[in-house]
Amino acid sequence: MACYAQKLALCSCLALPCTPLVAQESDWSYEATIYLFAAETKSSMDTRFGEVDSTLSFSDALSNLDMAFMGAFSASNGRWSLLADYMYTDLSFGNSTPGGVYSDLDTTATTQILNGYVAYRVYETDEVKLDAAAGFRWFDTKTVFTLNPGLAAGRTTTVDDNWTDPVIGVRAQFKLSDQWAGTAFMDYGGFSSGSETWQVLLTADYALKDRWVLRGGYRYISVDHAIDGDDFSFSQSGPVFGAAYRF
Repeated sequence: MACYAQKLALCSCLALPCTPLVAQESDWSYEATIYLFAAETKSSMDTRFGEVDSTLSFSDALSNLDMAFMGAFSASNGRWSLLADYMYTDLSFGNSTPGGVYSDLDTTATTQILNGYVAYRVYETDEVKLDAAAGFRWFDTKTVFTLNPGLAAGRTTTVDDNWTDPVIGVRAQFKLSDQWAGTAFMDYGGFSSGSETWQVLLTADYALKDRWVLRGGYRYISVDHAIDGDDFSFSQSGPVFGAAYRF
């Protein structure tokens, strides 16, 4: 009996180290990305004084940039994926105004955009994967338009608001070779008379190693929203460059 107990204790001790290993097994995979969105930025606001428009190229944005951060994260398990993307930019710039009514337009803009999605794979082969997605776009802006005096007195309009729009989207991923892959992502949201937003993202990936990926492509994102009865529009478009780490 004592011998049997000793054998049982020995077997239990040998089994214990295996238990945490089984508990740590996971089918989840993750990807973290840091990127640069070299965008042209356009914003406009319809006010009781008329429409105020401003445009900033990427080269001008670099010289007028106060701070920026852009990153994305994804987690996948089987057919399910969780996707998140965040952009923060703080800019100040000027534009000329036609007609001499105002001497010029100064704009300061602090913008945050957070995209979040749940995606489900609806089709898959060795070369193509197709996901349907649903989620939200949170947009936060503090934009100050200052029309400096010309023939008319100067005026200032401030947009300081944040809101969340529901969005639906689709993602297609293509395996082109052992090292090359492509992705096309599109979404649309708002679904109300006072709010509309949409986005297109096209990228090509080059796998440096098993975990590191270089990424480049093109992105367009548009946001339209009514703020206190005034129509606010914001859009960014341009190339995207980044690096992703998979784990």
